[in-house]
Amino acid sequence: MSVKRQPFLDRVHPDVLHQPDVPAARRVIAYAAELPRGGGVAPHSHERAQLLATVAGSIAVTTQAGTYVVPPERALWIPAGVEHETRHLAATRLRTLYIDKDAAPDLPSRTGVVHVGHLLRCLIDACMTLPRDYDEEGAEGRLMGVLLDQIAASNELPLHIPLPGHGPLRDMAEGILRNPAAHLSLGLWAGRLGYSTRTLERSFKKETGMTMRAFRNQAKLFRALEMLSQDMSINDISDALGFEAPSTFIAMFKAGFGVTPGRYFQKA
Repeated sequence: MSVKRQPFLDRVHPDVLHQPDVPAARRVIAYAAELPRGGGVAPHSHERAQLLATVAGSIAVTTQAGTYVVPPERALWIPAGVEHETRHLAATRLRTLYIDKDAAPDLPSRTGVVHVGHLLRCLIDACMTLPRDYDEEGAEGRLMGVLLDQIAASNELPLHIPLPGHGPLRDMAEGILRNPAAHLSLGLWAGRLGYSTRTLERSFKKETGMTMRAFRNQAKLFRALEMLSQDMSINDISDALGFEAPSTFIAMFKAGFGVTPGRYFQKA
């Protein structure tokens, strides 16, 4: 499939991640944006579902259920009505589709990161070239139908880290996500929160399904994805995240994602 690319900034909505101007009669509407590093959008939700596809850079999205990292060649599906906030982890080129919640019967019912393969990428590119009032009953509408089928058939990727629902455990988890390289022991966290170490570990695992050690390791891997998307070297990432040696980092990354850091984006 060959499509004519349209310059990103030609289709930017002034508040693209928050309140899109969507023609009510169209199932899908597309925007593109170039986002500066360090920005973000406060908690909000949409009446439509949203597909956030990262072309370059990376973005992190947090919902009540947890945090999702979206590196290049990945996209995040957010069902209609799900409150979320975003952080731009690097200068990011983003394409976002707003999709009517009743556009197709088999669209995902929960938030998740999906791989953007060649066909889905071309379909998203095609969406960027269509007029706002595209013909829903003609060839353009059929193209949207194929797009929706591809989204429905997409496999969810393990780029989600669960968070406790609320309270001090949530605050602790968010602190670890902000600085996963900090070496704060279980005993130190327990003292800060007024728990015994055993109660803290048990409560944390009950809410997240993960031990604190596993959670911290996952947080490091997510931060590593951010750094890789900024073209940092393996050695620099290993040092920044507090690994004993680059080989240790590479082994943990491969165990978590199935490939080495150097091949992660090549595989995409």
